[in-house]
Amino acid sequence: MVAKGEIIAEHPSCFSRDKITCNPWHYLSVLEKKPGALRHGIPFQNWDLPEPIQQVRKQLSKQEKGDRAFVDCLLLAKEVGLDAFETACELTLDIGVVTGSIVLNEMRRLTEPTQAKELNACHHLKLKDEPKADFQRYAHLLGAHNVH
Repeated sequence: MVAKGEIIAEHPSCFSRDKITCNPWHYLSVLEKKPGALRHGIPFQNWDLPEPIQQVRKQLSKQEKGDRAFVDCLLLAKEVGLDAFETACELTLDIGVVTGSIVLNEMRRLTEPTQAKELNACHHLKLKDEPKADFQRYAHLLGAHNVH
C-alpha cells in the first residue's frame, strides 16, 4: 500500500493455486472473538514464532482457557512488540510456572515506564533529643516475674 508516494504497508502475495499466504498478526481480531481459531485457523497453523513464545504457547494450550490466555498475550504483544513478548516468555519459563497472567505481568513490567518514587522526607526537621534505650519498659510489659 502506498500513500502520498510512501510505502505504508506491505504484504506478500501468493498467486499459486493451492497456497495461501497469511500474516497471522492481521487476524488477531478473529482470535479475540474465537480463541479456538488459534489451534485450527489457517493463518496460525505454521506461525513462525520465536522458540520461547512457542514453548509458552504449547504449555498454555494444555491449560483450561489457555488459548484465551495466549491470545491476550498476543494482543499485548501487538502493542509492545515481539521482542518484549519473547523476553517475557523467557522470564516466565525461567520461573518455571507458566500462566498467561505471569507472561502479561512480565510484558507490562518490561514495557511500562518506571515511575519515580516520591519521598515525603522533611529535610529541615532535626531531632532535638536523641532517644535513649530503656529496657525497663520491656521489663514492665513482661511483668516483674519475667525479669532476670
